[in-house]
Amino acid sequence: MERFTGRNVLITGGGSGIGRATVHRILAEGGRVVAVDVNEDGLKSTLDRATADGTVDRLTTTVLDVSDEAAVRTVVAEAVAALGGLDVLVNAAGILRSAHTHGTSLEFWNRIVAINLTGTFLMTREALPALLAGGKGVVVNFSSTSATFAHPYMAAYAATKGGIQSFTHAIAAEYAKQGLRAVCVAPGSIDSGMTNNPGLPADADFSLLAKLSPALGQGFAGPETVAGVIAMLASDDGAFVTGTELRIDGGTHM
Repeated sequence: MERFTGRNVLITGGGSGIGRATVHRILAEGGRVVAVDVNEDGLKSTLDRATADGTVDRLTTTVLDVSDEAAVRTVVAEAVAALGGLDVLVNAAGILRSAHTHGTSLEFWNRIVAINLTGTFLMTREALPALLAGGKGVVVNFSSTSATFAHPYMAAYAATKGGIQSFTHAIAAEYAKQGLRAVCVAPGSIDSGMTNNPGLPADADFSLLAKLSPALGQGFAGPETVAGVIAMLASDDGAFVTGTELRIDGGTHM
């Protein structure tokens, strides 16, 4: 499949996990990609993989903290100029941190909100003019199963993902008549890097996490599982999907 031939895609969190897997999936389908991440070493690994795959000529990487308003404004403008337009924005950047809610500091809370929720807003706001200019723009945001189902010790993370879900519904309605589609993926039980070490409290009650196991397969799925769904949603195969979220969790929350 080459559903993204001639299409320009900006992906945050492109240095690891699902973001990186999405970069490689879009490249494999013929797209031109600008991948951004706060982790320069992670972006180098993404470039190395693209070099090995023979797709590096369609990939540009840039270091970016998505919570930095000025930097987002500059990098998005540069990406749009370099690509010659923008068709798809994938907001995969995010962090997962855990703590007892009664022991959560304001600094801890604000950092998660700044990257996950505010970062999604800033990237979307700056990309919208270019996405709307083409008449068929797509925004794919990252919610999580934690937005709907109880994930103990992750109240701050869950709150940001619920906010992203609501934000996605709002922009889908606001810009539908201008041809924009906005959708959410809600991964769960995915081996995405951040899930390997969520920083659970030392005294965490693991019986509260017992239901976080997928019904399908032999355990957590790889990030490419979500990347494939994103490619569908962002392509013309997803042309009638907007203002909703798709749970990808192997039946963990059936």
